[in-house]
Amino acid sequence: MDQEYENILVPVDGSKQAEAALEKAVVSAKRNDAHIDVLNVVDTRAMAYNFAGMSDGSIAYQLVDKATDYLKDLLKKVKQDDDFDNIDIHIRLGNPKTVIAFDFPKDHKNDLLIMGASGMSRLQRAMVGSVTSFVKRNAPCDVLVVRTGLDNQQLDIK
Repeated sequence: MDQEYENILVPVDGSKQAEAALEKAVVSAKRNDAHIDVLNVVDTRAMAYNFAGMSDGSIAYQLVDKATDYLKDLLKKVKQDDDFDNIDIHIRLGNPKTVIAFDFPKDHKNDLLIMGASGMSRLQRAMVGSVTSFVKRNAPCDVLVVRTGLDNQQLDIK
């Protein structure tokens, strides 16, 4: 019996691994006639740490604008290059771990989560922990962690 997925969540952060996850999600969605939700989470904790709480809100608007542009570019690429349009983009503010693992899948009824192995540097993972590791342990749905491109070759991450 084959597992059929209907609603795939792909969190993206600008990393090569996240974009490889989106490529694999498109292939899976076409095979399953599924919908894709592409999500970017603006980490509000980073704003508090980096700006010592002295932000007037304009920082958040700038980050959301930047995320919106990035997601629109991804959406355009998927629609043009992959001829796939059953896809929506979303931006959320908050802790990426909990938004990806709990909040978003609950609200959007995602049954598969496809994400890159890591979008952070080793130092960032040591400081705040891996979002991927947290999501793998806590998500209410299946989680596929992408480490390779469509050709199943290791991604060149630099």
